Amino acid sequence: MALLDEEHELVRRQVREFAESEIAPKAMEHDRAETFPHDVVRKMGELGLLGMPIPEEYGGAGTDTLSYIIAVEEVGRACGGTGLTMAAHVSLGTYPIFAAGNEAQKKRYLPPLARGEKLGAFGLTEPNAGSDAGATQTTARADGDHFVVNGTKIYITNGSVADTLVFTAVTTKGIGTKGISAFIVEKGTPGYRVGAHERKLGVRASDTAELVFEDCRIPKANLLAAEGEGFRLFMQTLEGGRISIGALALGVAQAAFEASIKYAKQREQFGRPIAEFEGMQWILADMATEIEAARNLVYEAAIRKDRGLPFRKQASMAKLYASEVGMRVTTKAVQVHGGLGYMIDAPVERYFRDAKLMEIGEGTSEIQRNIIAREILRG
Repeated sequence: MALLDEEHELVRRQVREFAESEIAPKAMEHDRAETFPHDVVRKMGELGLLGMPIPEEYGGAGTDTLSYIIAVEEVGRACGGTGLTMAAHVSLGTYPIFAAGNEAQKKRYLPPLARGEKLGAFGLTEPNAGSDAGATQTTARADGDHFVVNGTKIYITNGSVADTLVFTAVTTKGIGTKGISAFIVEKGTPGYRVGAHERKLGVRASDTAELVFEDCRIPKANLLAAEGEGFRLFMQTLEGGRISIGALALGVAQAAFEASIKYAKQREQFGRPIAEFEGMQWILADMATEIEAARNLVYEAAIRKDRGLPFRKQASMAKLYASEVGMRVTTKAVQVHGGLGYMIDAPVERYFRDAKLMEIGEGTSEIQRNIIAREILRG
């Protein structure tokens, strides 16, 4: 989106300044050590980044979706893993409580999440329920004024560091997705524990873990939305989350593009900077064009959400295109850097590894194409 108003440009400047001073300097260190940046995330909470679209009455900043998306883009430009932590916390861990929680749940859970005093996570994926989220096998059996939960969630972003988890479980068997409900559980609840920590190709500064429920008793007051509405709520949540993943892919692509321009101007071969060669100029031109096209798609989806317009198709288009642009741009960035691009001392190899997740997480590219096709054929 070439033209933004002053309010949104101010958000970009402020978040970029924070990201460049606080996040970027330690991004490579956290990637190599596969460590979670607790201090940085705490500062993000203090700055209000972890509750941007949540209304002020619940402890948030009350910004529009576009401001939040710009912030995710800028954080992702500095560190893909930290950007993913932010997106998963806000779009997935916090949003369902705001969208479907009753007033008591909102007042209890939203303020500490929005202020970044607690981190949120979203438990949907299971060993046998990935793209087919309706195949959920975790169960929640009613027992007096509690539900007894058994099952396992995998690949959960913020899994081991989250204080609050929203998750799905089957409450009525044999009726498909209409038998899936959503719940809130807090760290420390007996029968709820962190399982294996995952090691990943990229976004290594983010935390990814298995979460296990073993006869975990959860009060019925922790049922989120009505019983049987969990699947619908989580699919609605993913629609908004896809915009943030598109923004994250944009940020990573932008970082790779900027690194490529800098290197092409400095690196000399055959007596002149490689930026002067026509073939290199074509590569950079394609990168710039695709990033700008992706940015327009992502911002349009955010604006439609802000205006209360249907945005399912646009969110999937934005996520699909921006994630694939991110992969293409980071691949080209490695090529621009030549042998250096393959070395861990060059940031572009990290961007390359980080970008791949965006084509997989929150619905693969293939799932996005299915959604887009359904929307356009519906007329």
